Amino acid sequence: MTNRQQWYSSPTQVFWCCKALAERRTISTKSEIREIKGWRLAAIVERLKREYSWPINAELRGKENVAHYFLAPGTDPATLNYPPSAKSLADGVLK
Repeated sequence: MTNRQQWYSSPTQVFWCCKALAERRTISTKSEIREIKGWRLAAIVERLKREYSWPINAELRGKENVAHYFLAPGTDPATLNYPPSAKSLADGVLK
């Protein structure tokens, strides 16, 4: 299995990230850990931005400068290019 395929083999974190952003939520590593016990949110966000052209913004908050990620204002989630592990969101699962 290639590295590229491995990114898709465990869709929980990628799916969660895509769904949360498409629902117009602002997410952070803390919310990812709390909700799905995931990690490496910054890597997932960077890959969505670079390989799938997601317009994701980040805002650093608090003393610890924790990154909070959100879709750029005016973004229509229906027009986003979803990775394979989150294709079901584009197919109408996300209302």
